[in-house]
Amino acid sequence: MSKLTKNQKIVLEKYDSAKLYNMSEACKLVKDLTYTKFDASVELAVRLGVDPRKANQMVRGVVTLPHGTGKQTRVLVLCTPDKETEAKEAGADYVGLDEYIDKIKGGWTDIDVIICTPSVMPKVGPIGRILGPRGLMPNPKTGTVTMDIAAAVKEVKAGKIDFKVDKTGIVHVAIGKVSFTPEQIYANALELLNTILKLKPQALKGTYIKSISLCSTMSPGINIDVKTFSAAE
Repeated sequence: MSKLTKNQKIVLEKYDSAKLYNMSEACKLVKDLTYTKFDASVELAVRLGVDPRKANQMVRGVVTLPHGTGKQTRVLVLCTPDKETEAKEAGADYVGLDEYIDKIKGGWTDIDVIICTPSVMPKVGPIGRILGPRGLMPNPKTGTVTMDIAAAVKEVKAGKIDFKVDKTGIVHVAIGKVSFTPEQIYANALELLNTILKLKPQALKGTYIKSISLCSTMSPGINIDVKTFSAAE
């Protein structure tokens, strides 16, 4: 068995892996359990009682975190020339069409979100096999295929993110940074959880939210008492 580091020993003194914490406690504790030299991400994992293989139990949505993600989101807007000025003024990092489609075909995906207008979707479709697995494919349901380019860019820059349940039934989302205050982490976590609650599939029988865990990039997962979350809301 490998030897525990000094920081790992400190973490074990502050943290009980068998305990269920309330959300407020967890948002404070996650800061105390993180010893990275960089500003680590804070992540929320929610295990749902859905069967993602069934279309009527798929959980997917968008949420605007009140305090953002703490991450600089790189936005590419694919549009016709008449929309380029609007996109640039709204804060898009990259704006264009054919040249960026060619770059993506060549392997470039150094972006976080792609927004496009409906008219260019026929050109975007062929690169879907590249964008899809990376979660970059524009989709009208998430507001990334729209004529209102300016509003879409501003929302993404302000902290709007899309999420969906994975094949194991877990929604896993970065909701901030360790440098955030506990109150900011708490507000972001509740916004995400409330959004997930609203998306409960009508076809689901049984428990919807089975477990919730909060962690940072390098910390252990803090198990949250689902009942205290439900009661608080």
